[in-house]
Amino acid sequence: MKITVIGAGSIGLLYAARLSLAGEDVGALVRTRRHAEALREDGIMLKTHEGEFAVPIEAAALEDAGNGSGRGNAMEPRWFILSVKQTALDAPLLGRLALLAGPQDAMLCLQNGIGHMERLNQSLPDVALYAGVTSEGAMREDARTVIHTGLGELHYGAANEAASASRAAKLRGMWQKAADKAGIAAFLSNDMENRIYRKLLLNAVINPLTALYGIRNGELPSHPQAGKLMEALHEETAAILARAGLALDGSERARLLEVCRLTAGNVSSMLADIRAGRRSEVDSINGAVASLAGTLGVDAPLNQAAAAMVKALEP
Repeated sequence: MKITVIGAGSIGLLYAARLSLAGEDVGALVRTRRHAEALREDGIMLKTHEGEFAVPIEAAALEDAGNGSGRGNAMEPRWFILSVKQTALDAPLLGRLALLAGPQDAMLCLQNGIGHMERLNQSLPDVALYAGVTSEGAMREDARTVIHTGLGELHYGAANEAASASRAAKLRGMWQKAADKAGIAAFLSNDMENRIYRKLLLNAVINPLTALYGIRNGELPSHPQAGKLMEALHEETAAILARAGLALDGSERARLLEVCRLTAGNVSSMLADIRAGRRSEVDSINGAVASLAGTLGVDAPLNQAAAAMVKALEP
């Protein structure tokens, strides 16, 4: 089975390197030809507590992929790992994905926030789509180097009818074996809505506040101003998501503090985007929470404010 990782952020590089080291047939699709050439020439540099590993990788630019490989072609089934940010899921990329993946393929989608699976399903109705949530700790050091900062788990579940069909079972089993070989703790879940909401709750607090205050994850709880906002933003977001169906169990605040501790040295993706002069995912995180609150008939002043302030820092 061919595994293709789309996107070369921290999680994309991490999974591509680990799967390749396990002997899987792995390729990467990235945004630019220059980046693809660099990966082909130098490979991925994976840094772990066990040492540093130079991992050869087959790479190509997204604009060069899919030409002539239409959805109807009979070919070996492929497992795609879509690790781009929500901000990248525009019409051109969705069109490119429709050229790349067909009814014989599956796609694991690892985006933060909510709303993306509906758009993906509209563009790829015949592809077996799986929503995924990972707690792996990873930090990209440069275009080809990723630091594995902490072990985590991947939970994924069927996100459309194609993924629930019997024809998807064999490909899903092949993926599970590949993940097991690579040491990726992957679990098929029937409770993805709760898992997505739980990660959204963490992202809606950690990402905007670290971006606004320019601090790493571990600095957030003890920061004199950000720490207070953390409590209030967490309370507001938890209440909204509970109203939407999240089953709260009382451990949410402790989990938030634990994630800050476990990823203490990490620069959140939103802070990295602001520093790099890129658009962030705040619309699909805090903006999405505020939109969800509106549909439920409740207010979300802190999420609205967080979204507006982060967007004010964007180019």
